[in-house]
Amino acid sequence: MLSRFLSKFMATSSAPAIAHEELLQAHRSGACIVVDVREAHEFAGGHIPGAANHPLSQFDPARVPRGERVVLICQAGSRSAAAMKRMIAAGRQDAHHYPAGMTGWRARKGPVER
Repeated sequence: MLSRFLSKFMATSSAPAIAHEELLQAHRSGACIVVDVREAHEFAGGHIPGAANHPLSQFDPARVPRGERVVLICQAGSRSAAAMKRMIAAGRQDAHHYPAGMTGWRARKGPVER
């Protein structure tokens, strides 16, 4: 019984993720829209080039553009996972989150703009 509960909990709590190389390739080719859910002051300190800022504190899935694959990012992965859950609850199936966040992006020498 406990294992059934845990498997249900894990199934509903996991958010679709994207790996670093996949994000890097999609970003380079223009095959995704990057949505940074950090607060504006964090975004201003450096973000993925071309990313849109939609802070989690005001996050509304209806305001996220449609028509292309969406990748959600934050500093370390927890806020983007929370935003991803909101996207799923709103019926959006076109998004993933990047669990490594900007910390992982920078560590892997991903491009950053201010």
